[in-house]
Amino acid sequence: MSINVTGVIERKGMGPGTWALVTDSGETYELKDAPDELKKSDLKVKVEGQVRDDVMTFAMIGPVLEVKSFKVLD
Repeated sequence: MSINVTGVIERKGMGPGTWALVTDSGETYELKDAPDELKKSDLKVKVEGQVRDDVMTFAMIGPVLEVKSFKVLD
């Protein structure tokens, strides 16, 4: 199932480090297969992706969101 989520990119220091999307409502998604252009702290974006229930991570900071596409917002 594909979802669209709007929020801000954050770098989390768990383990080797991971990139997260923190939504406007405060929910945190751990980004999977995020392109390099998306790996910038404080970047406001809208991401289309799929929540992956079959993936576990070291960081375990929230649901894993596999990035399909994204748009940078002003």
